Amino acid sequence: MIERIFVAPWLSLTRLGEAQILLPLVLVAALWLCWRAGEAAFVRRWLFWLCAAAGLTTASKLAFIGWGWGVEAWDFTGISGHAMFAAASLPGLAWVLARSRGEWMQKCAVGLAFALAALIAYSRLEVGAHSPSEAVLGFVIGSAASLMSLRQAPALRLHPPAWLPAGVLAALMLLPFHAPPSKSHDWVTRLSLQLSGRSLPFHRWEPHRRPAAPKAQSAKQKPAFSITSKPAESS
Repeated sequence: MIERIFVAPWLSLTRLGEAQILLPLVLVAALWLCWRAGEAAFVRRWLFWLCAAAGLTTASKLAFIGWGWGVEAWDFTGISGHAMFAAASLPGLAWVLARSRGEWMQKCAVGLAFALAALIAYSRLEVGAHSPSEAVLGFVIGSAASLMSLRQAPALRLHPPAWLPAGVLAALMLLPFHAPPSKSHDWVTRLSLQLSGRSLPFHRWEPHRRPAAPKAQSAKQKPAFSITSKPAESS
């Protein structure tokens, strides 16, 4: 009972890293930047680095779920999607939404967004969904995507309308409690099985050993990933 009380806030916070929550907000901000603020070049750069980070994250998950490729010494089975999406999306959103408050407030907002993304990455440990290596790598990759997007960010010629920051903030406060459960992990699992031809996915807590080799070669053929602890469903 006590454990549930302490974990419940982390369960709400960790949902802020879900793609189904963040991607629509990024697209709304991107549409406004293109059609009203005339910043199509920035939008292309932002979406490119976001897609690159998402592609790398998805590839790491496919590799483990379908083929059992991971790093046992790091307890690594795939990059944390929640940590990556939070770090790749929130700083860009903060940069857009805080533009009307002045350059100093804009920089503070971006810094707070990175801090929130780091907290979301840590929440993946608290809810048992990822190991430290997976959460840290997700945050690092997402942060790199944001920094590559924002390093040449222009001074917006048009301040965002009041409805944009109000709508984004309302969504971030309400959707973690009311959005349906994310299906992204199920989709990645199905795709992994289709690509690998397996009927069952690899799991962190299962021993995945290659066929036994002759004793003379056993030193060269190490077992694939094998972890004993069972985490919550990750994404």
